[in-house]
Amino acid sequence: MIRSFIGPLVMTFVLAMIVLILQFVWKWVDELVGKGLSWSVISELLLYVSTRLVPLALILAILLASIMTFGNLGEHSELSALKSSGISLTRIMAPLFTLVLILTAAAFYISNNIIPETNKKFFALLIDIRQQRPEFDIKEGQFYNGLEGYSLKIGKRSRNGKMLYDLMVYDHTAKNGNTAVTLADSGYMVITEDKKNMLLTLYHGYGYTEVLDTNKRIDPNKALRRDRFRMQQFLFRLPGNELERTDEELYKDNYQVKTMKGLARESRILYQCIDDKQKRVSDELLQTQYFRLADKPGSPSHDTLGEQPEKIPVDVLAAIDSLPYEKKASVLEYAVNLAKTAKGIVSNNYDITRSDLRWVYRHMIEWHRKLTLSIACLIFFLIGAPLGSIIRKGGLGTPVVVSTLFFIFYHIISLAGEKYARAGILPVWLGMWGSTALLLPLGIFLTVKSTRDSSIMIGDTYTLLIRKILRLGRRKGNGGNEDPSTDQ
Repeated sequence: MIRSFIGPLVMTFVLAMIVLILQFVWKWVDELVGKGLSWSVISELLLYVSTRLVPLALILAILLASIMTFGNLGEHSELSALKSSGISLTRIMAPLFTLVLILTAAAFYISNNIIPETNKKFFALLIDIRQQRPEFDIKEGQFYNGLEGYSLKIGKRSRNGKMLYDLMVYDHTAKNGNTAVTLADSGYMVITEDKKNMLLTLYHGYGYTEVLDTNKRIDPNKALRRDRFRMQQFLFRLPGNELERTDEELYKDNYQVKTMKGLARESRILYQCIDDKQKRVSDELLQTQYFRLADKPGSPSHDTLGEQPEKIPVDVLAAIDSLPYEKKASVLEYAVNLAKTAKGIVSNNYDITRSDLRWVYRHMIEWHRKLTLSIACLIFFLIGAPLGSIIRKGGLGTPVVVSTLFFIFYHIISLAGEKYARAGILPVWLGMWGSTALLLPLGIFLTVKSTRDSSIMIGDTYTLLIRKILRLGRRKGNGGNEDPSTDQ
């Protein structure tokens, strides 16, 4: 059984990895094309990507391989021969179940120990690649400050990325601020043959320069200088062709590079910081808003020892009514201002707390993800093995369709749950374990049905059921007096 399972497992795992890597390349193709990267750098990046995708690919591989293995056994009547020999389906599944347990433990080890280190290297390398060639990182409608001494903005660019329109170039080489700007309706950008410089040619524009005084301030007594041109060129020096490596330790505080132990510790620290902030705000409100101390020494509420005075209940309405009429308006206005200040403090603290909780949620989501991806390997085997014995179809036809549908369902539920958990709509544990809670009963149900040789995947079963329902409806419509001959 193990020997028949290993072959489909390896094949489907490789196929799943190829599909997931191609998805990554499709997503990040704009960041990789035209960077002049060597094959060693590209191979290193794909190695990091493939390591991060191992748990997800393993889930799909186990599901597809288990359906194929038991489907082949059922298609060639080997499963029936084993059962007729007195061997139950659970006994047949036992060796593969043990193997999947080992794969589940390996997936957890990879998620908890290897992927965090891989993420650290992946983030550093991806940032280095982004900064390798700045001319391909200039986005439409955004200022780009990657060119030393200049700030560049483009309104639109052509498909090949070289022809630009509605350009704005700020010259900061004199370090005098935004005192020199060039505007052009179009431009052309090329790299010199030695790959060391970028030549930007501007067409039909104006250059504006503010004249500064001796203290490097704009002189209001001097006119603004304006130059009109048909063509103007800028020469920008590019970074070296060799990829400059960033220190990986810069990303050590990212939640995606921590183990479960580190994530749990960081979550406790963040929760403690939130509690401390809320306690500090609460004390501030009590001291400065709700129980204000009198400023005049000698007054009954004046605090001479730095201790809070005794809180004496006061009938506020009666106290206001006892005031002279001309003072009531000022007292009420003062109270309204205090209330608005307190409301502003509470509202600001609420926004800060929600922002801090989002980081807590991210750490907790990553903590649960390491477990859910591992447990999913076991659950998908419990789904795939009995499903293959019921379908009794091997090869890559029906198993691929069925496994793809189950995997898409699992992936959609997982993404939705993670999104709601990150937004605080659902508890993190429910958002991350929701897909597992839905699929585990399905796996148990299919295992029970396949053990009893149920025909739930045979079309004739449902055809007969529909016929019985229709026949029962006709009998009720006739008041139970249907002619028995109609059943023939």
